[in-house]
Amino acid sequence: MRETAWCCPGRSMREVLVQVLQNLRANKLRSFLTMFGIAWGIVSVVVLQATGTGFQRGNQHVLEELGKNIGIVWGGRTSLQAGGERAGRQIWLTADDAEALATQSRLIAVVSPEIERGGINVKSAFNAASLAVTGIQPQYQDIRTIDVERGRMFRFDDEEQGRRVAIMGAEATKQLFGARESIGQGVYLNGLPYTVIGRIRRKDQDSNYSGPDNDKVFVPFAAMSRDLPRPDAQRGVLSNLIVAPHQWVVAQLPAVLDARTGRIEDVDWPLAREVRRILAPRHRFDPTDRNAIAMWDTSLNSLMFGRMIEHMNFFFGLVSVVTLALGGLGVMNIMLVAVRERTREIGVRKALGATTAQVQRQFFLEGFLLTMLSGIIGFAVALALCGGVNQLPMPARFQGMVVTWTAGAAAVALLVVIGVVTSTYPARRAAQMQPVEALRFES
Repeated sequence: MRETAWCCPGRSMREVLVQVLQNLRANKLRSFLTMFGIAWGIVSVVVLQATGTGFQRGNQHVLEELGKNIGIVWGGRTSLQAGGERAGRQIWLTADDAEALATQSRLIAVVSPEIERGGINVKSAFNAASLAVTGIQPQYQDIRTIDVERGRMFRFDDEEQGRRVAIMGAEATKQLFGARESIGQGVYLNGLPYTVIGRIRRKDQDSNYSGPDNDKVFVPFAAMSRDLPRPDAQRGVLSNLIVAPHQWVVAQLPAVLDARTGRIEDVDWPLAREVRRILAPRHRFDPTDRNAIAMWDTSLNSLMFGRMIEHMNFFFGLVSVVTLALGGLGVMNIMLVAVRERTREIGVRKALGATTAQVQRQFFLEGFLLTMLSGIIGFAVALALCGGVNQLPMPARFQGMVVTWTAGAAAVALLVVIGVVTSTYPARRAAQMQPVEALRFES
């Protein structure tokens, strides 16, 4: 039956499978260690890549709870003399600055002014609390991820008419209304009547610049400017500006980082430079004075964390490749042992008419099939492990083991390469045997 299989391609795969199983049974310990090495390498590739992706997506999710690639801009103090003005001047931002950025910048897609006051006495019919109140424009809601789960969001007519309406965070709603319905209810902000029109979903936010959104009350910017202006500055002065760059600006940040010649702390990032360029003539400071305007650019946080994950994945991938290579050497070893033990069999089959190509294909397929079988077991273990971990509670900055198609494709490609490389040499040795010398071989 075997002699026929070497000459009949239709039956060769079944013959190969039978021979692989016989080799595994004949060398149980060596076979187990070999298959374990390949399987562990695949588990390493998939699990480590899934872990890195889970951390990257979790971190991005937490950052987007604060805002989607936004810059928070504050007025600072000048450190350089400019236009006859002394150094050390305080820069106060206004709504006109927001308008200037919106109309003059090609890098910025969205701008929103913001006024915030803490310690406002907020009272409902059921309870009272001292809360932070923030005045915002409608476009702020999207870039700052203000997602309303009940009621409605602010509209531009709310802003234009300066309506006394409010959207409340989850904790603020709980403090003032408990489990009661808050939509449509009245609240008093320092004695001024407002109507609750929306409730924000509970945000899993561990980054903020003025307190978590869950604890805040949001009102239209026009109403805030009129009713609750900053007490520590002239009327019209903002707490800060929120800017969101175009996506192509964010996409260019890796190139800016790679082109730096000094420390990362010394890089003058495009968005911050653009904001200073536009605001400098308005406030008479030097546009190169980084202390005049302070900015927290969350897209840089994403960039740096992404780079860290990339380097982690490279290291993990290198470890996985080494593990797979060692497993591949084990496959090569077990196949060389099989070639030696079956030397007389090879001589008989060649004497009966098996060609060099048929012998080489037989042993190549045996080694390749052993590698693939080990890889499939590794894939199954890795997916089961990822699925089991994903059933557990996850921290805020980790979204579970995320198996991506790229990680799977990389693992398959590595497996195929290892299988081809480690199966070719034993197959060539078997194929190059001379029938007469093979028949004389004594094991």
